[in-house]
Amino acid sequence: MTGPVLDLDDLGFESGAHLLVQRALRGLPPGARLGVQGRDPLLDTHLRAWCRPRGHTVIAADGPVRAWVVPGGPDRWAGAERAGAPDGVNGRAPAHWGLAARGALVEPGGPEPPFDLADRDLLWTEIAPALYAHAAAAQWDPATAVPWDAEFALPPDIERAVVQVMTYLVENEQAALVVPARLLARVHPHFREVVQLLAVQAADEARHVEVFARRAALTGGPLGTSAAGGRASLGTLLTEPDFSLASFLLSVLGEGTFLNLLAFLDRHAPDPVTRCAVRLARQDEARHVAFGVAHLRHRAEIDPHLRSRLRAAVERRHDALATTAGLNQDVYDALILLAAGGWSPSEIRRGHAAVLELRKEMDEGRRRRLVHLGFPDDEAAALSALHTRNFM
Repeated sequence: MTGPVLDLDDLGFESGAHLLVQRALRGLPPGARLGVQGRDPLLDTHLRAWCRPRGHTVIAADGPVRAWVVPGGPDRWAGAERAGAPDGVNGRAPAHWGLAARGALVEPGGPEPPFDLADRDLLWTEIAPALYAHAAAAQWDPATAVPWDAEFALPPDIERAVVQVMTYLVENEQAALVVPARLLARVHPHFREVVQLLAVQAADEARHVEVFARRAALTGGPLGTSAAGGRASLGTLLTEPDFSLASFLLSVLGEGTFLNLLAFLDRHAPDPVTRCAVRLARQDEARHVAFGVAHLRHRAEIDPHLRSRLRAAVERRHDALATTAGLNQDVYDALILLAAGGWSPSEIRRGHAAVLELRKEMDEGRRRRLVHLGFPDDEAAALSALHTRNFM
C-alpha cells in the first residue's frame, strides 16, 4: 500500500496529533490514502477512535508506517453555505444562520433561533455602522463625567422642582430603555450593526436613569410624583410590536421632543450637576433620533405605504390616550419654576412664557422631522398636534 506518509514523531492524540492528521487528510488528492507513523504507544488506538465517527477506515500496517487511513464517510460540510459576506449585509438572514458570524461557513443542521426581525429592509439604514462607531466612542462614565462633588445650595422650592423633573425623567428613560431592549432580542445577529446600536441605546438609557435618579436623591429629600396619565402614555410605547413604528413613536417623536426638553433644562438648570447630566443625556438622545430618522427614511424609499402606517400609529396612540390627563401637572409647574428662578409675578410670567416657547419648539421640531420623512407640511402639523401631551 502506498501514499503520502505523515510522521507524528512522539506526538499523541491527547496532545493535538489529530490536527496534523486532519490537515494531511484535507490535502489528499481523490482516491489517495494516508500513512501514519509515530512513536506514541497509544497511536493505533487513538487513531482508530478518532477516525471511526468521521467515517474514515484504518488499515493496520507493519514497519515504520503504523496504519493507513482511507478517507470516507459523509462530509459534514457538504451543503454548507456562507452566512453572507463579512463586509456585506444580505437582504434576508435565514433562521439557520442563527448566531453564526457574518461570512462564516455554516454547517447544515443546528438550531434555528426565532429572530423574527430578519429582513434588511425592516431594520437597516446605511449610516448604522457609522452611528455605532460614534456611539461606542461617545460612551461616558456616570461616576466621573458628572461633577457630583460640585458645591451649590438651592432654595428648597427650586430643589423640589429639580427633583420632580428628575423623577419624571427617570420614568421616561426607563421606558426608553425597555423599548430597544425588547427589539434587540428579536433582531437577527446578521444585522449586527443594528443589534449593536440598540444595545448601546439601551446602555445610554441605563446611564440616563442612573444620573437622573442620583441627582433626584442628591440632597436626601423624597422623590417627586408619578402621574397615571404619564405612565399610560409610556405604556403605549411598550406594546408596539412593529420595529419601524416603535422607532417612529419612541425615537423620532418621543426622544426628538425630549431633545428640546433637555436643551430647555440645560438653559435653565440651577446647578452644575443638573446642567451636566441633561447635557450628556441630550448628546446620546440626538444619536437615537438620528438612527430612527435614517431608518425610517430608508423604509419610506422602498415601502410606499409606510407613511400611512406611521400616521395610523400616531392616531391610534392619540385615541388610546384621549381620556388621560397628559403631562403631570407637578412636572409642568416645576418647569415653569425652573425657568422663572423665583416667585415674583414677573419671574413666574417669564417662566410660563418660557415653557410655552418650549412647547412651540417641540412642535416645530416634530414637524421638521415629519417633513423630512416625506409628510406634507399640513399633515406634519396635524400629526405633531396629536403627539402625546406627556412629551415622550
